[in-house]
Amino acid sequence: MEGFASPHLFSGSTLDSYTSGVWHASALLADRVKAVRQPYSGAGVAELQAQVDAVDLDRPLGDTGAALHEVARLYLDNAVWFHEPTYVAHLNCPVAIPALSAEVLISAVNSSVDTWDQSATGTLIERRLIDWTAGRIGFGLGADGIFTSGGTQSNLHGLLLAREETLADRVEDRDTTIPRLRILATTDSHFSVSKSAGILGMAADAVVGVATDGTGRMDPVALSAAIEGVRRDGGIPMAVVATAGTTDLGRIDPVDAIGAICAEQGVWFHVDAAYGCGLLVSQRRRHLLDGIERADSVTVDFHKSFFQPVSCSAIVVRRGETMRRIAVHADYLNPRTATVPNQVDKSLQTTRRFDALKLWMTLRTIGSDQIGEMFDAVVDRAQEAYQYIGGETDFEAVAAPTLSTVLFRFRPDGMSVAECDDLMPKLRQRLFYGGQAIVAGTTIGGHYWLKFTLLNPNTTMGNVRDVLDLIREVGRDLMGEHEAAAVMA
Repeated sequence: MEGFASPHLFSGSTLDSYTSGVWHASALLADRVKAVRQPYSGAGVAELQAQVDAVDLDRPLGDTGAALHEVARLYLDNAVWFHEPTYVAHLNCPVAIPALSAEVLISAVNSSVDTWDQSATGTLIERRLIDWTAGRIGFGLGADGIFTSGGTQSNLHGLLLAREETLADRVEDRDTTIPRLRILATTDSHFSVSKSAGILGMAADAVVGVATDGTGRMDPVALSAAIEGVRRDGGIPMAVVATAGTTDLGRIDPVDAIGAICAEQGVWFHVDAAYGCGLLVSQRRRHLLDGIERADSVTVDFHKSFFQPVSCSAIVVRRGETMRRIAVHADYLNPRTATVPNQVDKSLQTTRRFDALKLWMTLRTIGSDQIGEMFDAVVDRAQEAYQYIGGETDFEAVAAPTLSTVLFRFRPDGMSVAECDDLMPKLRQRLFYGGQAIVAGTTIGGHYWLKFTLLNPNTTMGNVRDVLDLIREVGRDLMGEHEAAAVMA
């Protein structure tokens, strides 16, 4: 019986359709990008929901070109464009073109790098990049790691390894030990730390807050006291999480001092460098990560400060043998007798994209020095933005940046703190639906602040000033509307 010869599946006999489809998609994307003048269209949720709901998924269009044009209307016309220089909201970056070339290969070949017989050289390329990253961190030849979907998964993976290392000598009493395990981190650490504790079956109070030094960095003295306090209360210090680039202030905990304390106390040391990992290739700021080589595990997000498409992250460990703590073998996939490298032995995922190829292509095309220069450029821009804001009488900023985030707000003379706290979320929303610029927002010290997250080297100070002018304009409009409403009342 002959097979079903589908003209829609990628193969040697459908290459004309494939190349036509890829060309059509790239041409359509290029046309849209040429016309983009701001990061968002300004469309509201209800409008877009109606458009999506109007599509009958059980009545196919029958033509790739037609489907692409429909998707362009639904998606591209209302996408949030991170490459636009006035997108300064979250930790999203414009992406390197060599990585986009890699995406073409990754999606078509569709390798899964969980086992050797599904990936072959893909496995070796990923392992080589893990070795390269470990070298940049300062780990020795015994290091290991795995690519992941992002920083949240990488942090979970690191803390899972910490749990298993801590429990290694307590096999008989896991059930009674796990509720006693504690993770020490500051309140500025990523939310995934608390989320990971829950996933790992730890107690509701498993994450112990460590005081900061007043600038948002973990206080080593407070850490030592916190570890002692955990033990005094009958708990077991499982891990310390230091952050190299907090989400809001971009602060880098003193990793060298923290690493020394963890080594002395025998506690797993995890560094969340999802944001700050770009410093690993910086020619001017690598010293900010001094001491990271002391870590037991490190999270790196290449899809943040290495300018890679989502997803492209990794967990890297100093001692490769610790990765084997979570290995599970299946005869149909990765038998214990295997003589080839099966990456699923180390991964939380089974099926896994060959995302490492994007970083490989970028390094082989433009090199690590240029990536470092691009990251340094956004840090420079943040410092310039902070200085500029400091000279404006109707703006105020929280503190000088360490990386590329700047917290600030519009607060003209006569506006109270409470009035400003009420205005800022409304201002941010109005700005978003205007579409010309997108900024983030957060709460620090009980007060609401706007946030620039600069991850686009093409964003100039002119762009920053334009966004601030727009914020000023929107803020004044909202103030006028509020005064008019008060008069009408």
